[in-house]
This record gives sequence, C-alpha cells and structure tokens, in this order.
Amino acid sequence: MEALHHDHKEGFTLAYGLAQLTGTAAVVMVVVWAGYYKGGFSWRSNPSVEFNWHPVLMLIGMVFLLGNGVMVYRAYPNFRKYHLKVTHAVMQIIAFILSVIGLQAVFDSHNLATPPIPNMYSLHSWIGLTAVILFACQFISGFITFLFPGLKISLRSAYLPIHVYFGNMAFVCSVAAALLGMTEKAFFMQTPKYSDLTSETLLINFIGVAVVVFACLVMFILTESKYKRQPRPEDEILLGGGYE
Repeated sequence: MEALHHDHKEGFTLAYGLAQLTGTAAVVMVVVWAGYYKGGFSWRSNPSVEFNWHPVLMLIGMVFLLGNGVMVYRAYPNFRKYHLKVTHAVMQIIAFILSVIGLQAVFDSHNLATPPIPNMYSLHSWIGLTAVILFACQFISGFITFLFPGLKISLRSAYLPIHVYFGNMAFVCSVAAALLGMTEKAFFMQTPKYSDLTSETLLINFIGVAVVVFACLVMFILTESKYKRQPRPEDEILLGGGYE
C-alpha cells in the first residue's frame, strides 16, 4: 500500500500497527465495560445509564481519533498535503462532536440524578474539561491558519510549532483524564469492590494499560524524526501551508 510505504523508516509499520491494535482494543473493551458491566446505554430517561456514553465517546473521540488525527501526516506521507489537511480536520471535527455528546451525557447523569450530583469537583473533570477546551481552541485556530485560503506562508510556518505543541498537549491531557476517570469510577464501585480483583476490575486495568500503550506509541511516532513527512514541491502550491 503506497500510503504506508516507508523504505527508509524502519519500524514504522510495526509501531503504527501496534498503535491501531491497542487503540482499537481499548475502544472495544470500554464498550464491553459500559455495555455489559454498567447496564448498557440510554439517554435522559435513565441518567445513571446515560453516563455510560461518557467513557465510550470520550475515549473514541479524545483518545483514539485524536491520536490517529495527529498521526495522519506520518501514516500517509505519499498523499497530497491538501488531502492530509482535510483528513486531519475531519477526524478532529468528529472527535469534537463525540466529546460534546460525551460531556452532555455526564452532565445529564449528574444534574438529573436524585439527588443531583455535583459537577466539576474531581481532578478527572478538571483535566478532562481542560483537554476539551484546549482541543477546541487549537482546532479553531488551526482550521483558520491552515485551511483558510490567502494566509501568508510566513504566518502558517510561524504558527505550526504552536499548533503541534498544543495538539499534542490536548492528546496527553485526554489520556490523563481517561485514566483518572476510569480509576475514579472503579473506586466508586460498591459490589463488587475494586479491590476484589473481579473480572470487571481486570477489564478496567486492561483498558488503562491499552490506553497507555496506545499513547506511548502515538508519541513515539510523532517524536521520531525519521518518521516525519518530508515536504514536497507541490505543498506550497496547494495551500501555501507550512511543513509537517
């Protein structure tokens, strides 16, 4: 497959394949956790079950899709830069939509509970909301900078390192929030308790391990200089964008 052809980039296919495997495994396991152990899925008619949308959608959007979105330039270096920009933007839009629905689910599950549960009291909620806000801000600024026609190349090039840094920061914060959220939810368990080391406990731990491995592989791919997409002559002609 041309898109994944890396003659001079030994190890990329293995790292990228393992990232997809562990990321997909984390998504499948969190769906099983929410669907089987936590009662399935509902909306406002059952606020406690509505909550189950939160871990599923946030993990898919703010971890799996966001991680794949930042890897797209490394994964498909032979694609035209314009197509990569659009693909990157579409993945970010989907991630944002899923995260908004996921946030609505958790706020509903708190506000509609009897009695209501306080919002934004935990470290998980602070870091999680920070990640979403940071992601939204850098997405809007990135969309304007890199997809809006007519912007000077010098401005695009100057902003690119900032965009990359805050995009990576949003991803790292999302991973941290996911791990904190799963641990928090696990400690809320009454019967069985988290310390009982049941099948649910093991599943929660395996989700966390998969998320960490996925995040480590994503950051390895992003920081390994030999995996960086090399600029092409047509890049400046297409959108006048900076180089990844």
